[in-house]
Amino acid sequence: MNKRLTAVIQRENDGFVALCPELDIASQGDSIQTARDNLREALELFFECASPDEISDRLGEDVFVTHVEVSIA
Repeated sequence: MNKRLTAVIQRENDGFVALCPELDIASQGDSIQTARDNLREALELFFECASPDEISDRLGEDVFVTHVEVSIA
């Protein structure tokens, strides 16, 4: 079974951090692709090890990714 989750990837110093907001799981890598691959591995390990209750508690509701425009003084 496959599940589509969100990956937010952001540069941090000399590398990249990848976050899955649905489960609050993060990983990192030297490139965007490596950070994404490492996040996928961390998520797969979570699903292998976590109890059904923990998975249900963490998944919660849908996550919506959008942009917000703000004024900067």
